[in-house]
Amino acid sequence: MRRREVLAALAVLTLLPTTSFAAEATPQAEALFKMIDQLDVEHNWPAGVHVTWKTGVPDGRPEPNEGKHTHCSTFVASAAMHAGIYILRPPEHPQTLLANAQYEWLGNEGLRQGWRSLPDAAAAQAEANQGSFVVAAYRNHKDDKPGHIVIIRPASKSRGQLMSEGPDVTQAGGTNYRVTSLKQGFAGHPHAFPDHEIVYFAHAVDPSQFR
Repeated sequence: MRRREVLAALAVLTLLPTTSFAAEATPQAEALFKMIDQLDVEHNWPAGVHVTWKTGVPDGRPEPNEGKHTHCSTFVASAAMHAGIYILRPPEHPQTLLANAQYEWLGNEGLRQGWRSLPDAAAAQAEANQGSFVVAAYRNHKDDKPGHIVIIRPASKSRGQLMSEGPDVTQAGGTNYRVTSLKQGFAGHPHAFPDHEIVYFAHAVDPSQFR
């Protein structure tokens, strides 16, 4: 290959990380997140207090867990319910350590209930942009410690952005975010993102079933 051809090929490779990877959000994706955003995760499902899982509103009940108990898993369960789909939730499993249980459920029973495993963050972003309900989950290595689970949002991101910070997400947690990066969302589990311990699952939605 001549020098000019080599330089041209290198120029193309240099441009790839800044090229938009995922397509723009479809109307279905926009409708799904209009509904999810109306749940107002930034003000509901607050950490450290017991909440009604469907609404995220504190219910005045004593919090049985030590520390600042968070509600990532019940927020995801509520959002899925409003989207007309099922993910493991109360009363089938208590709120305590629910994210770990959802991680296990998604890879087993969830596959028989319409969930599909996705290979990586790029596939997760593409599915979210198409209007699927997409989650990213991490199981704590210790059975008695909580994991984490979030919802992937539609976004236009380059390959470089997906590698360095992951897709955009909505989550309840130590801090509740309407929009943040996957890397920031999992900051409370510092090995999850850099060590590629996060798994992704998608479920088709029917907008006529939104609540």
